[in-house]
Amino acid sequence: MKKTILAIAAAVILIPSIALADGGHHKISDGVQFNGPVELSNMTKLVADSNMFTEQHVVVEGNIVRQLSSDKFIFTDGNTEVQIEIDDDVHLAAPLDATTRVRLYGEFEGGNTPEIEVDRIQVL
Repeated sequence: MKKTILAIAAAVILIPSIALADGGHHKISDGVQFNGPVELSNMTKLVADSNMFTEQHVVVEGNIVRQLSSDKFIFTDGNTEVQIEIDDDVHLAAPLDATTRVRLYGEFEGGNTPEIEVDRIQVL
């Protein structure tokens, strides 16, 4: 009798937790995927006009040409190179190389080492 009561109490406590737990396998929506024209930021002007207080949302197109660390890379639009930092939650289905043209969405930060903190990458 005591074991039965203990088993029922354990079930009452655990079943709601098991039912509500999704194991971290929930799908995060990627939002709207728009492939039309987008207003691009001019990287040459961004870097030239930047200072340590500069923060601006940007959209740039070009290539990631070199990896500096696990999340830092060098990006070029063909004219200007800038360091980028890719957020941990950015994932792509296929690997990139230096010839893959991409569109980066993120926040440009000026300073001694101007950098774009990338929130989203779109392979073109």
